[in-house]
Amino acid sequence: MRYLLVYDIPDDRIRTKVADFCLDYGLDRVQYSAFIGRLSRSLMDELVQKIQRKIGSQPAKILVVPIPNDAWRQRVEIVQEAEADD
Repeated sequence: MRYLLVYDIPDDRIRTKVADFCLDYGLDRVQYSAFIGRLSRSLMDELVQKIQRKIGSQPAKILVVPIPNDAWRQRVEIVQEAEADD
């Protein structure tokens, strides 16, 4: 299953560590605090638990959204790169 994981974490150190966790689990960064990728349910649960332990009692908002294959195929994606300065 594909998952979208987004977060809002005020603490820089915790936010950086959570990003590292996401990358370690093979998720791709799509925005500064948004990752997407394919994981089994058990691996996503493991990742969420790891994030929860790292956050502890600090303020944070984490959202994990499963994306079924049919919804993924219907996605619209616009990517526009910045023009190079000459």
